[in-house]
Amino acid sequence: MQKKLINLITCCLLLPAIFSGCASWSVGRSLSYPSAPEKYSGAAAYHYSLAVLSRLDGDLGGAIDELKQALSLQPDSPYLSTELVSMYVENSNVDLALSLGESSLAKNPGNTELRSIMGGLYFNLREYDKAIREYQTIIEIDPKNLVAYLYLATIYAQEKKYDSAEKAYRKMLAIDPDNIIGMYYYAKTLTQMNRWAEAEALYHKITLQGPAFEAAWLGLAALYETKNKYDEAIGVYRRYLEINPARINFRVKIADLLVKANKQGAAEKEFQEVLKMDPANREVRTALGLLYYDMRRFDAAAVQFSSLLETAQNDDKLHYLLANALEQKGDLPAARVEYQKISTVFELYANAQIHTAMIFKKEGRLDDAILVLTQAIQKKNDQAILYLYLSSLYEEQKNFTVAEKTVLEGIGRFPRNADLHYVRGSILEKMNRFEESIKSMEAVLDIDPQNADALNFIGYSYADRGIHLDRAEQMIIQALKIKPDNGYILDSLGWVYFKKSQYDSALKYLKRARELLPDDANIMEHLGDVYLKIGQDKEALDQYRNAVKIDSDNSTLKKKLDDLIYKK
Repeated sequence: MQKKLINLITCCLLLPAIFSGCASWSVGRSLSYPSAPEKYSGAAAYHYSLAVLSRLDGDLGGAIDELKQALSLQPDSPYLSTELVSMYVENSNVDLALSLGESSLAKNPGNTELRSIMGGLYFNLREYDKAIREYQTIIEIDPKNLVAYLYLATIYAQEKKYDSAEKAYRKMLAIDPDNIIGMYYYAKTLTQMNRWAEAEALYHKITLQGPAFEAAWLGLAALYETKNKYDEAIGVYRRYLEINPARINFRVKIADLLVKANKQGAAEKEFQEVLKMDPANREVRTALGLLYYDMRRFDAAAVQFSSLLETAQNDDKLHYLLANALEQKGDLPAARVEYQKISTVFELYANAQIHTAMIFKKEGRLDDAILVLTQAIQKKNDQAILYLYLSSLYEEQKNFTVAEKTVLEGIGRFPRNADLHYVRGSILEKMNRFEESIKSMEAVLDIDPQNADALNFIGYSYADRGIHLDRAEQMIIQALKIKPDNGYILDSLGWVYFKKSQYDSALKYLKRARELLPDDANIMEHLGDVYLKIGQDKEALDQYRNAVKIDSDNSTLKKKLDDLIYKK
């Protein structure tokens, strides 16, 4: 629509001078207006010319008003109605565009240009049946309308009606076998249909016929990448770079693919080549820093991120990346400083504060760690994870009362957060408030019935107390179906069978748990208890001894070991 109006510029060059003297025109004076595909009455042509000027001046609203005036004077004009519908669409006046378009097509059903606009409008509104109707009508009027075939095929592909889409593509290409755009979209649809070989062949044909058509190269490379054929995808990009060596984004894609192919050294060289061409490219310099991070070259990563921060000191993402690199290289104080520069609006603000707290914890400064998270919650209390970590620090201090209070504050803000209810249940167990701990875990299951950890917690708690053993078995088996190779759940099931005096089953599951968690003293102790029950004292002794080496402060375990040694 805009192009049509711009094409009238040469007809309008003298209009400003003419209009400036309009007050002195005589009634019979001959006027000259911009030409259009139709003959208008004098007044209609006048308003049309003003619409042209308004549009050229960027005044879309004014152009619409003038076109409405012109159309009111010549209501059957298909050209004016088409122009006005186009402007309504551009101005987001969808209802007006639909109303005018439908009424105009009722008067001029052969207006294929307007039908094309309406088809696009229906497509954007996801009224696909109406869009299809418009394009099919266009084809009935103009059987060689390539655009209509293309849009029709695209809609069918969007709806996954691939047979219909393919028929439309084939009809279009039968009319124009070398239509690159049609072949390109047909190849994309073939890719969606998992007809890889046909799509690949079609992309190759396009790149031979139209080597400058960049989208085809991208489509072919994406096809290879989808199939994890990274070398082939890289080859596609390199062939295009022979045609257009300055295409930096293709070199970046090559580097990204080299990273995916675990060829970090080659990726680094590719990034460096890009930076020779565009030294200020921040995206590439950031990607290079991330590559160094993945290569565990944390010093080099930190240098990249620090350099980028010199010209973007308020970039939260860069501060976060730099802090991560510094933390990984062991410079914890410097990492803390960077984490603390991150603003509350950054999406990873909570994570940054947690990192800071954990660094303080590593440094033995637990009170400072608690202060950081307390202040973080005061600034931004919409992150449940802050309450979880703060409660864990109070647990570290054995301050279970404050730990529970912290979790309860979190639950007050996030009543349907399963993690908060789970942590509260765990804390209550440590406070010997068994019934309340079970209720907390039941709250977890109310939110998430497939929460394997809560199922296991309740089941093991019952088994350890020798109560509700059938229900405990049922819950733990359910948890094991969700996490079949979880050593702790296997241990719980073995412990249920021990309590039910089903020692063969107990031994089976506890042995498997030991294989998965070879350094867990609790599992060793359970195995020792089973061996002792079935009279295999030597095996029990081995398990107890190994368990004591790991958990030397466990007085109950030590007594079991001493009793067995004394017995022998």
